[in-house]
Amino acid sequence: MTPYRVRPEDLQKLEPMARRVTQEGATEPPGTGRYLHHREPGIYVDVVTGEPLFASSDKFDSGCGWPSFTRPIDSHRVRELRDRSYGMIRTEVRSAGGDSHLGHVFDDGPRDRGGLRYCINSAALRFVPRADMVAQGYADYLDQVEGA
Repeated sequence: MTPYRVRPEDLQKLEPMARRVTQEGATEPPGTGRYLHHREPGIYVDVVTGEPLFASSDKFDSGCGWPSFTRPIDSHRVRELRDRSYGMIRTEVRSAGGDSHLGHVFDDGPRDRGGLRYCINSAALRFVPRADMVAQGYADYLDQVEGA
C-alpha cells in the first residue's frame, strides 16, 4: 500500500474551508459542497495527501446535504473513530495516511449495498476523473469506476 503523508507545503495550499474541515474537524454547510451533485466517473482522494478514498460508482444521493458513498475504495484507507461531540455518539471517518477529517459514517445507507452511508465533506476531497486516473497514478482503481 502506497504511504500517503501530510507535507507542510500541501497544507499551505489548502483553501480555508478545506483546512478547517480536514485539520480542525469542521463541517461545511449542508448543500454547499462542490461534489454534492457531481456525477462524473472517477475517484475521490484526500485533498491533503492524494490518498484514494471513494469511487464514483459507490456514490449515491442520500438527500442529507453532503456527498454520500456506500463504502470506501479500500477499508484500510479510512479510519473510523468514536465521536462524542455535540452531545451525540457518531462514527467519525478520517483518512488513514493523512489523518484528515472527512466526515461521518451512518448505518442508514442503501440496504442492498451494505447499509452504510459515508457522509463526506466535499472540502476534504479532490476529484480525479476516470480519464486522468492512469496519468495521476491511480490505475489500480480503474476497475472500481464506471466504464471499466
